[in-house]
Amino acid sequence: MARIRPFQAIRPREDVAGKVAALPYDVYNREEALEEIKKEPHSFLKVDRPETHFPEDFDPYHPQVYAKAAEVLQGMIQEGIFIREAKPCYYIYELTMQGRAQTGLVGCAAIDDYLQDVIKKHELTREDKELDRINHVDVCSAQTGPIFLAYRAQAGIHEVIERVKQNTPLYDFVAADGVRHAVWVIAEEQDIEKIAAGFAEIQSIYIADGHHRTASAVKVGLKRRAENPHYTGQEEFNFFLSVLFPHDQLMILDYNRVVKDLNGLSKAEFLAEVKKSFELEEAGNTPYQPEEKATFGMVLEGTWYKLRARQEIRSADPVVGLDVSLLQNHLLTPILQIKDIRTDKRIDFVGGIRGLQELERRTGSDMKCGFSLYPTSIQELFAVSDAGRLMPPKSTWFEPKLRSGLFIHEL
Repeated sequence: MARIRPFQAIRPREDVAGKVAALPYDVYNREEALEEIKKEPHSFLKVDRPETHFPEDFDPYHPQVYAKAAEVLQGMIQEGIFIREAKPCYYIYELTMQGRAQTGLVGCAAIDDYLQDVIKKHELTREDKELDRINHVDVCSAQTGPIFLAYRAQAGIHEVIERVKQNTPLYDFVAADGVRHAVWVIAEEQDIEKIAAGFAEIQSIYIADGHHRTASAVKVGLKRRAENPHYTGQEEFNFFLSVLFPHDQLMILDYNRVVKDLNGLSKAEFLAEVKKSFELEEAGNTPYQPEEKATFGMVLEGTWYKLRARQEIRSADPVVGLDVSLLQNHLLTPILQIKDIRTDKRIDFVGGIRGLQELERRTGSDMKCGFSLYPTSIQELFAVSDAGRLMPPKSTWFEPKLRSGLFIHEL
């Protein structure tokens, strides 16, 4: 059973919510974050990316940087930009992009559920990336960016969310990228109890996006437990800020690949090698977006091709059978000798939100060949996590991104 509880949020005033809300800290580099803050002084990036308050050559991981984040956050609270909710509540958070809405529930998940594998992961984390957020959360004594979780839809939770959405939203604004963000508060005790009971019936919850933030939040919680040996388990540091979406609300976009060269092969030699594992059909100059699993688009020297994995290389294994695995194991590794996509400089990745035109642009400039993929499904993500396995890097691209700064969970 999963434990998701309400919390007493710190949140922006209604009239400034759209100015405060910011894309996640890791979407930007330092220079881009600074530009965003210059454009919008209320942007939460000034808390999430506190190195922007220091000279360009200042160490972004220096203790003073994290102290600055805490100082700025407290200053925004004292200014009244943020207010504290009167009582623990849940929130509904709906994001609408290009006419498609997905609706999640904001609450706090238990670190024990993560430790006991009720909350399941599907990718590895890097210690250096964890340490940055550990320091940020610990020094601020607050979680400022929600974790993106998914669960199999549950009727009781759905009923409360749909009913409360009939009320006037607490926030309703359209961000600069065109995504609409709407928030409702769930404050009635009977609704809170029904939601908590609904999650108690759910056996597994899945990290969709935010593995590093989750691991960091858990490690801060364990650190606080060590510092407070008489903890009861009810303290706020035992929980982490999350937005939970039912599986039938989520859309995963394709995560495409571009490659710098053909590993010394001529075009004819390369195509001959590809045909050993894939059926190949020329598609002319029209970009090809795969419409079913185990099919791929490939653009090479301005020409598009349709690739279909031959039956003998397909697999029912939850990891080996993924489209990203088929492409990696039967083309990128054996033909192009790209063995570790985390470190190989000959490959780059293009999120589906950028469109196939970006593949054409890249292959016409700094790259030789591009591949469009059919998106990984949420069911495939669940299957990999349930098997206790890991997905290959760059398997999923979730869009739209959750905004930071709309909900803050104090520890």
